[in-house]
Amino acid sequence: MPDRTNVAESGAWAGARVVIVHDWLTGMRGGEKVLESICRLFPSADLLTLVHVPGAVSPTIERRRIRTSFVQRLPRAGRWYRQYLPVFPVAIEAFDLDDVDLVISTSHCAAKAVVPTGRAHHVCYCHSPMRYGWDQFNAYFGRDRLGPIGHAMARHTLAWLARWDRRTAGRVDRFLANSQYVAGRIARYYNRQATVLYPPVDTEFFSPAAQEPTPSFLVVSALVPYKRIDLAIVAANRAAVPLRVVGTGPDLARLRALAGPTVEFVGGVDDEALRGEYRRARAVLLPGEEDFGIVPVEAMACGRPVIALARGGALETVLDGVTGRLLTDDAAATWTAALASFDPADYEARRIRVHAEEFGIARFEAGFAASLRAEAAC
Repeated sequence: MPDRTNVAESGAWAGARVVIVHDWLTGMRGGEKVLESICRLFPSADLLTLVHVPGAVSPTIERRRIRTSFVQRLPRAGRWYRQYLPVFPVAIEAFDLDDVDLVISTSHCAAKAVVPTGRAHHVCYCHSPMRYGWDQFNAYFGRDRLGPIGHAMARHTLAWLARWDRRTAGRVDRFLANSQYVAGRIARYYNRQATVLYPPVDTEFFSPAAQEPTPSFLVVSALVPYKRIDLAIVAANRAAVPLRVVGTGPDLARLRALAGPTVEFVGGVDDEALRGEYRRARAVLLPGEEDFGIVPVEAMACGRPVIALARGGALETVLDGVTGRLLTDDAAATWTAALASFDPADYEARRIRVHAEEFGIARFEAGFAASLRAEAAC
């Protein structure tokens, strides 16, 4: 990664005491790519998080001072942290920010609810209001997953968390959203306006290669219910086409049980291997509704087309008929027909790549620094 001018720390916030707050550090996903860019802009800022698994994130993040909450000391917190969700409000509010001038939170769960002093400015990059507390409760805590008693208990807990999530939105001075879709959710659930700043994609690293794609379709995802990996697997089974699934998660056993002989589970891979998977893919599939969806943009940066559900962030990243196909419903028959008839020769790799370059890292970091300058002027 080339060096970039530190436009934030050397500008309006020079000499300020800055902390960055992130929900948890347990792996490098899309949210951690945003965090990585923010860490480059503020290389001396402390990082506060609920749980940290050492070595789970990039060196850019790991080498700063990381302070964790009491959740870190609970049994097997690095693996079971999601089970400690009910104590997250207490844990995040316990951080001491008395000497802080600028709080930067990157939040999809609890980070935005830290308690700054009255003089501090708080800018939140919001990946999403708490999904399972608002409109995706059943995907995480449905009766079919927890049974009737567990479902009822979870509903009570998540209703309380949703009220807390709404109440603490007032602790943020400026919201940045990762898509128009998320900005709409922020307005709906928090009654707040947000500036849209698309997250960074490393279009220097994710790049095309001079090779023919294989016949395999590709899914890259955490294996959790709302991602709808089951839909891609059922469609691949019915269309009798090869599908490679990259990722890990708690839904693995259920998805393996659904998979036919053309479906292969690859597991977790490093960035080099992931780039190779993108470059070889016939097309990359996004069967679920995403807040933004970094995987399609990484795939397009490699010149590969995307087949995505026409909802959420995909409507802002995938150009139908140019960089891939947008499917209007999540019926298995629709996806089966799309896989069976898909021809990558209908899409030009160069045009796909040019579109993906609009989401590069330098654009994000310049936009984020501009938002911080605007907040400093308030």
